[in-house]
Amino acid sequence: MAIDLPDIKRILIGKPFPTSQESHERLDKIRALAVFASDPISSNAYATEAIMSVLIVLGSGALRMTLPLAMGVATLVLMVIFSYIQTILHYPDGGGAYTVAKDNLGQMPSLLAGGALLTDYILTVSVSVAAGVRALTSAVPEIHEYRIFIALLAIGLITWINLRGVRESGTIFAIPTYAFVGGVLVTIAFGMARYVGLFGLEPLPSFHESVPATMSLAGFAYVWLLLRAFAGGCTALTGIEAISNGVKAFKAPESQNAAKTMVAMGAIAMSLFVGITFLSTKMHLVPLEEGGESILSQMTRQIAGTGIIYYWVQIFTALILFLAANTGYQDFPRLSSFLAKDGFLPRWMQNRGDRLVYSSGILVLAAISSIIVVVFQADEIAMLPLYALGVMMSFTLSQAGMSRLMGKVGKLKPGETAHTDNTQIHYERNWRWKQVLNVVGSITTGIVFIILLATKFVDGAWIVALAIPLLVALFNLIKNHYKKVSVALSTKTFTEDDLMDVANVAIVPIADVHRGTLRALQYAKLIATDVRAVCVAMSPEVHERLERRWARFPKLTQGIQLVIIDYDYRDVLAPLVDYVDRANRLEFDGKLLTIVIPEFIPEETMAALLHNQTANILRRELRNREDIIVIDVPYHIPADIDPSRRLVETPVPAEVEQPTH
Repeated sequence: MAIDLPDIKRILIGKPFPTSQESHERLDKIRALAVFASDPISSNAYATEAIMSVLIVLGSGALRMTLPLAMGVATLVLMVIFSYIQTILHYPDGGGAYTVAKDNLGQMPSLLAGGALLTDYILTVSVSVAAGVRALTSAVPEIHEYRIFIALLAIGLITWINLRGVRESGTIFAIPTYAFVGGVLVTIAFGMARYVGLFGLEPLPSFHESVPATMSLAGFAYVWLLLRAFAGGCTALTGIEAISNGVKAFKAPESQNAAKTMVAMGAIAMSLFVGITFLSTKMHLVPLEEGGESILSQMTRQIAGTGIIYYWVQIFTALILFLAANTGYQDFPRLSSFLAKDGFLPRWMQNRGDRLVYSSGILVLAAISSIIVVVFQADEIAMLPLYALGVMMSFTLSQAGMSRLMGKVGKLKPGETAHTDNTQIHYERNWRWKQVLNVVGSITTGIVFIILLATKFVDGAWIVALAIPLLVALFNLIKNHYKKVSVALSTKTFTEDDLMDVANVAIVPIADVHRGTLRALQYAKLIATDVRAVCVAMSPEVHERLERRWARFPKLTQGIQLVIIDYDYRDVLAPLVDYVDRANRLEFDGKLLTIVIPEFIPEETMAALLHNQTANILRRELRNREDIIVIDVPYHIPADIDPSRRLVETPVPAEVEQPTH
């Protein structure tokens, strides 16, 4: 028994969910934390190392600056989290920076935020998967040469899981997320206990390997290097905005649950980040060259040895880094749906699939991120200069928008409410200090954005700096297209007298006289009195056979004009299209001309590849003409026909299937 595409889809994706089941597919806080917070939590596996990798050029002594820079990053994270909690509470329908900017700053800032976030979500998938591959190859160096294949396999697996539904993906991702958090927290706790000498544990090992400086910097150059290191650590901020985009994915009360999840995410992520940075600097760990053992792996091995804790952390580090890509899978499709709803992306991006997820956005994300993984050879260090630039721009615009919103709130009187274009606001007694924090946060992240752009520009950040305005230009092109379509379809100034007349003629291109063409001719006689069967004969023998077979059905063909075009070339489409064009231009100018195209369809999907695609090509060609109406008349070929029995009962000439079909 043959399995067709719908059957394969059901096996892989599962049964479709009714729309009424949407509320049951929403996430509780436990699953939501795993789904939306895997990126900022997992970034702790490489954020500390990103700082160290920059400082090491000044020698191992410069690594003492790692902890102060990490504390600066942590402070910035807390400011951003506060701002996004306000965003969640004031915009419970989701949309994050895009919605906030659209509601308070205007269309262009909102498109910049949207383009920046889409870019960052794509990079989230690529970087996270590549980092997961590195964690895996750190434990098993023998598989390093297969890193690209492993990364693409991981993207395919995560794509499949997300296509199965949000709730199901949340259940699957919860285990590695919490296992990673638990394993690293145990390692940090064990390390801190050894550091302070609790329970008589052996003191924390300290390595003083001297790494010579590869360059000597002073003054501005030294400050510039510190800024580069700080920018590297800002990868810890990626994914923070994810919850604000997906508020509607939470169980009711949506905004309250989302805000609580945001607080939990910030507390966990910063505890891990500061703990890893503190211990790795106190042990004087040094980042190794590309492809070497990661800082987290070194730290865990030195604290807990190479026993169960080490492999626990390594295994779940690899898993959560792979699954951190899920943040992109959750928010790229959602943000795309917001943009599509406003007409800035294709309309089909807002359609949800059988499992109540934005399937089109998921597949688009998987395709683009796979290309990036291949281009960058699954090397997350090479991709990091592109990372975090877009999210910093969105942070800046979001907080600037929230400061404007707080200004609107401050104009209200106690008990008064008002409506903006996207939300409802009411008077808040503490609006002023919220506005101040948003202003400070916007300025701070804006400065960080400039630092990121300046310090990483030549390393690859120019790609993102170019991609974001190109995306904004694409958004506007799509919007203009939809505006044109809207104007073209509008009936405001349209009257019935403006309708084009329909010609009383139906032209039926045929390859031969068989059951499929006879059905098409039968249909054509019902819609027009002037029916013309047009066929191309490439030899006298074909011409004679057509006339002979035509004569076998006098009752059906009575009143139908048979037009045989003798043609000495192989491109049978050219004379058919030329005949239609002449009829349209000379006989029925200014009228709609109907073309009825017969086509037989095999029962097996793959069997269609065995036949010429001339009917499809002809259909596409004719649909490009304004005054042509194309009607398909299919004839289905049953799968259970016995070909030997048919050949015995009704002999058919070998050349019955012509190139014109």
